[in-house]
Amino acid sequence: MTIENLATNKSFGGWHKQYSHFASSLNCTMRFAIYLPPQASNNHKVPVLYWLSGLTCTDENFMQKAHAQHIAAELGIAIVAPDTSPRGEGVADDENYDLGQGAGFYVNATQAPWNTHYQMYSYIVDELPQLVESTFPVSNVRSIAGHSMGGHGALTIALRNPKRYCAVSAFSPISNPSNCPWGQKAFSAYLGDDQSLWQAHDAAELIKNAVDKIPMRVDQGLADNFLTEQLKPETLESAAKGNNYPLELNLHQGYDHSYYFISSFIEQQLRFHHAHLSQR
Repeated sequence: MTIENLATNKSFGGWHKQYSHFASSLNCTMRFAIYLPPQASNNHKVPVLYWLSGLTCTDENFMQKAHAQHIAAELGIAIVAPDTSPRGEGVADDENYDLGQGAGFYVNATQAPWNTHYQMYSYIVDELPQLVESTFPVSNVRSIAGHSMGGHGALTIALRNPKRYCAVSAFSPISNPSNCPWGQKAFSAYLGDDQSLWQAHDAAELIKNAVDKIPMRVDQGLADNFLTEQLKPETLESAAKGNNYPLELNLHQGYDHSYYFISSFIEQQLRFHHAHLSQR
């Protein structure tokens, strides 16, 4: 598979690199970023944290705003940040920010016109890791994390594939998308009106029947203006308690939905992942 290097920047002794490649699962050219810590070399493959961003974001938001590289460099963790949807001419879109390009919701769309390109679940779970692990000095020891829509993606992907990841974390995730406006709009478009199919991409539903359990951390700001209507962390907490799922839910007074919040607690999340990545 051919990939094109778009940008390279040295950072905390490692390298931030941005690439484009043709993604067969999405039928379009995609962009992703990778941070390779100084420990990564031909003689030493490092574990990877896959970061999924939220609505309207690209690969650039986390890499530029989260201030994660210095901790990743210390811990020896690579970070991979894909885009949030397929993009380009001929890719279906919507005039609103919460559907279409920039709003892939990390599902495999079954409904036209979205199903031609919007296979983000397959891209994140299979195609992108295969490309990353065959191209860079990284191992198949993985964790996954995300923010908002990306927090939803990280939680649901980990819950559906617990043997692929050592741990999962999220900032301000859409915890119960079947029961909030963002999720209902996206799922209706991408998956159709059969709400029983939505539950396969709903963390609060998946966690109820999870058998293979991995460590899960969620950080939520209590001044988040999306907290009550869209995010609903209480649904995740209730489901986790009902199934004795190892969820660590951290509520933070005064913090909102922005990258100011993420950058305030990214060190704690990276150290959480490192503790579990290092056990493999």
